[in-house]
Amino acid sequence: MGALLALASALSYGFSDFLGGILSRRSGFARVALLGQVGGLVTAAIAAPLVSSAEPRLTDLAWGALSGAGTGIGMVSLFRGMGRGAMSVVVPVSAVVGVALPVLTSVTVFGERPAPAAWAGIALALPALWLVAGGTTGTRRALGDGLIAGFGIAVQYLALAQASPSSGIWPVAAGRVAAIAVVALVALRLAPRSNRTARVSRHDLGSLLAGALAALALVCYLFATRTQFLAVAVVLSSLYPIVPVLLGITALRERLRWRQTIGLGGTLVASVLIAIS
Repeated sequence: MGALLALASALSYGFSDFLGGILSRRSGFARVALLGQVGGLVTAAIAAPLVSSAEPRLTDLAWGALSGAGTGIGMVSLFRGMGRGAMSVVVPVSAVVGVALPVLTSVTVFGERPAPAAWAGIALALPALWLVAGGTTGTRRALGDGLIAGFGIAVQYLALAQASPSSGIWPVAAGRVAAIAVVALVALRLAPRSNRTARVSRHDLGSLLAGALAALALVCYLFATRTQFLAVAVVLSSLYPIVPVLLGITALRERLRWRQTIGLGGTLVASVLIAIS
C-alpha cells in the first residue's frame, strides 16, 4: 500500500508540475508559485479536520513548517535556475539530490534496511531519473541552483516524514503556510508590478489547482512513509518528472530524446523492483 501511495504522490506532483510550467509561461513564475502554495494551503486546511479530529502537537506542526520551508527554498532555486535558461541542468540535479540525501539519511541516521530488490530499484532510479529529466553538464551557477533546489526538496521530504501518524495531515497544512512565507518574499521582490494586481484570471485558478495537486501529492507521500521505508517512499514519490515528460510528448508534441527513452525504461524497471520488494 505504501508503494502505491508513493506512486500516487509522483503522479499528482507530475500533473502539478506540468500545469504550473504551462501557466508560468503566461503569468510569470512568481505569481504562479505563490498562488500554487495558497491553493495547497486551502486544500490541506479543508481536508485536515476530516482526516483527523485530534489536535495536532506543536512538534508535528514544526516538522511540517520545516518541510514547507524546504519546499519554498527548493521552488525558488528551481525557478531561478530555469529562469536563467538552465532547465536541462537544474531539473535533473535537483531531482537526484532531492532523492539521494533522504535515502542516505534514512540509512545512516534512521538505520533503515530495505530489501535487496528495493536497493536495486533505488540504485537504478537515480541515473534513470537524471536521464528522464534531460540530465547534462552545465555551468557552475546552474549546478549551484540545482544543488540548493535539491537540498530544499530533501528537507521537504525528510521533515514531513518525522510528523507522527496522530497528526493526520495537519503538518502538510503547516508546511503550506511556511512555503507561502518563503515564496512571497521572492514574489514581492521579483514579480512585475503588472502581476501584483488583485484581479483573478483563469490562469490564476489554474495555479490554485496546481497547488492543490501538489498538496495532494504531499499527503500521499506522508501516508506512504507511515507504511513504507522512507528511502522507498522518497524514491517512488520522486519519479514525478516522468509525468510532464510524457504529457509534453502527447499533449505538446515535444520530441523524446534517446536519453529520456532509456530513462523512462529505467524508471519502470526500478518501480517494479521496489514494488515487489
